[in-house]
Amino acid sequence: MKVLVTGAAGFIGFYVSKMLLEKGHTVVGLDNINDYYSIDLKYARLAQLGIDRNKAEVFGTEVASATHPEFRFVRMGLEDRAGLPQLFAEHGFDAVCNLAAQAGVRYSLENPHAYMDSNMVGFLNVLECCRHHKIKHLVYASSSSVYGLNDKVPFETTDRVDHPISLYAATKKSNELMAHTYSHLYGFPSTGLRFFTVYGPWGRPDMAYFSFTKAIRANTPITVYNEGKLSRDFTYIDDIVQGLVRILEQGPVDPPQGSAPATIYNIGRGRPVALMDFIETIAKGLGTTPQLQMLPMQDGDVLTTWADTTALEKDYGYTPKIGLKQGMDAFLSWYATYHD
Repeated sequence: MKVLVTGAAGFIGFYVSKMLLEKGHTVVGLDNINDYYSIDLKYARLAQLGIDRNKAEVFGTEVASATHPEFRFVRMGLEDRAGLPQLFAEHGFDAVCNLAAQAGVRYSLENPHAYMDSNMVGFLNVLECCRHHKIKHLVYASSSSVYGLNDKVPFETTDRVDHPISLYAATKKSNELMAHTYSHLYGFPSTGLRFFTVYGPWGRPDMAYFSFTKAIRANTPITVYNEGKLSRDFTYIDDIVQGLVRILEQGPVDPPQGSAPATIYNIGRGRPVALMDFIETIAKGLGTTPQLQMLPMQDGDVLTTWADTTALEKDYGYTPKIGLKQGMDAFLSWYATYHD
């Protein structure tokens, strides 16, 4: 199978590309390498896949991997209305895994145009390319943020999601509607995945567990919002990627008769963890006691996230296995190696 993975220099995209290659598939990775967080980390991930940074920095040039013969990378934005169709035409992809997006809930309050360019215009370009180049399956990233202030737990994909509380969430819900429309009109199957809080080695440094780890190691206070009365469905990266690659390999499920071939799943651990327990797990892993600075709730945040993954378990045998301590120990080991 030949797969286009967008966001290949990102956290999840890097791992998905790696696993697909390990399983014998051909992968073309795409990323615009924006500076929302350290581009050094993004290029370091690509280096793990055999991509030379000096070559990869040039926009629009395909770079062959030095270690994986079936992997190529191109620096490109999804908004490139000339380059993206050309890439599809040249490669004849079987499937597309769209993980590229402007991430971050709070950053969407500061820089809304970045979200419209990447998450809306860029996603439309992906859909148009899938339409015109007969893609057999589009798998794309949505987000648990679409649930907004939903106070019914666990979150089910049948819950109403028409009250987003951040622009990021609004773009992700819009992506689901756009994908459904294109699947209905043009017949290609789409599968949207509402990711819950993903963590692990090579993760995004804007995520809370990064800042917690950095602060605890430096013996400086941790900023804890809503007085610590929050919980999240923390999911280790390996579990997420196992599920995602299985969806790509198995292909789309058959829709109910008369329905568009567009499916939405939650993908998470299925077990919320209290924020204070999460901080304690990090602190114990580092062998120290954290200093806490308690603050009120911040804009765009929610009290809890909790994924109902029943449908994904039924259709694809998705079974997350890695507990918090095991996953956090792996992250802390990587963090010490990478940063020290």
